[in-house]
Amino acid sequence: MSRAPFRIIASDKIATMGSCFAQHISRRLQAAGFNYFVPESAPDDMGPDDAKRANYGVFSARYGNVYTVRQAVQLIDRAFDGAEFDEVWEKGSHFVDPFRPQIEPDGFGTPEAVRQSRARHLAAVRRVFQESDVLVFTLGLTEAWRAVESGAVYPTAPGVAGGQFDPGAHAAVNFTVQETIADLETFIRKARALNPRLKFILTVSPVPLKATFEDRHVLQSTVYSKSVLRVAAQHASETFDDVCYFPSFEIITGPGGAGRYYAPDLREVRDVGVAHVMRIFERHFIRGEEAVATPAVPSDSQPSDDDIVCDEDVIEAAIKGSQVRRAQPAEAPAGPRPTLSEYDVAMGYRMVLNRDPESSVAIDAHRHHHRDRSAFVATLLSSNEFKRRVGDDEAARMKRLFDWLSA
Repeated sequence: MSRAPFRIIASDKIATMGSCFAQHISRRLQAAGFNYFVPESAPDDMGPDDAKRANYGVFSARYGNVYTVRQAVQLIDRAFDGAEFDEVWEKGSHFVDPFRPQIEPDGFGTPEAVRQSRARHLAAVRRVFQESDVLVFTLGLTEAWRAVESGAVYPTAPGVAGGQFDPGAHAAVNFTVQETIADLETFIRKARALNPRLKFILTVSPVPLKATFEDRHVLQSTVYSKSVLRVAAQHASETFDDVCYFPSFEIITGPGGAGRYYAPDLREVRDVGVAHVMRIFERHFIRGEEAVATPAVPSDSQPSDDDIVCDEDVIEAAIKGSQVRRAQPAEAPAGPRPTLSEYDVAMGYRMVLNRDPESSVAIDAHRHHHRDRSAFVATLLSSNEFKRRVGDDEAARMKRLFDWLSA
C-alpha cells in the first residue's frame, strides 16, 4: 500500500472480527502492545488454559469465525435490532449456538444456557461497535449455508457441528460480487450509525478454501471467493471515508514470498508471513511511513503451534463420507511407497513438539519425504519450533523419544 488514510494512536481501541486468519492478526496486535479491545473476557475464576479453550480473546467478542459479510450484517441485526434468529442446535446430549457452534468446546447443558450465553455475547457485541475506534475485519468466504425461511446464515452447515441438515429448510449460497458489495456497504453504514467515529481496516484472508459445495475444483472456488471479497473491499475503501483496504492477502500470496509463507499443508500461514504482514501494518498505521520497496523474507521456520480455530476443519471432516458434493482429493505424490505410518508421524510430533500435526496433508507430506523414523525425527529436532520448546522437561522427553526410535 502507498499510504494509510489514518493513523492508530496508543489510546485507540482496536477490535477484530472475521475469518481464521484474523486470529493471527488479533494475537499479533496483543503481542505488539496495541490497545486491543476485548469486552467479552473470561470469568475471573477461569484459568488461562480453560479461557483459551473456551475461545475467550480469540476475537474481541466470542462470535467465532465470521466468514461472510452477510454474517456480519446479521450479527449487528441480532445485537441491536432484536432480529429473531433464536435457533438452538442439538449436538449429542448437549446444545450449541448455530451462529458460533464451536465457541463452547463441550457444548451447553440446556437450550436456555445457550440463550443466556448468547445474551451475554450480544451485550459484548454492542460494546464492540459502540466503543471501538478501529475495527479490523478480515473477509474470508463467499460460500455459506442459510435457513431458507429466515435467511439466517451459519458459519457451518447444519449437521456438521450440531443440528440436523434438512434439504427443505437449509440451502447453500454463494454470494455474488453485487451481493457482497451491497452487504459490506450495509455493514459499514449500520456500524457508523452506531458509532460515527469508527474506522475500518478491511483485509482478505490469504487462507484458501478447504472444501466447496460447488460442482468444481476447490481451487476455482477459492479464486472466485477471494476475487469477490477483494473487489468488495476495494469498493468500500473508495466509497467511504476512513475505510482502508490493507493488503495482507497480496503480501502472503504474492510471488515475492515464493510460496514460503505457507505451511506444508499450503493453507496455514507461517509465523514469518504473519510477521511480514504486521511489519507493513505498523509501518503504515503506526509510524505513518510512505511505501518503500520491502523484499519478502522467505524462511524455512516452522508454523506456529498456536491453535487457530477454523470451522473449515470441521467442515472437511464432515464432508468425508457425506452426500455433499466436493472436489476430488489430489493424487498421492509420485515416488516410493512411504514406510512411515500415520501413527509414526503423529507420535513423532507429540514426543518432539508436544502437539499433533496440523492436518492429514502434513502427515502425508512427512510420510512421503522421510524414509524412516530417524530421518523424520531429525527434521523435527532441527526445526525452529522445537528449539523454541526446549524446557525443563527436555531430558524426560528425549528419553521417551530415543526409546521410541529404538523400538
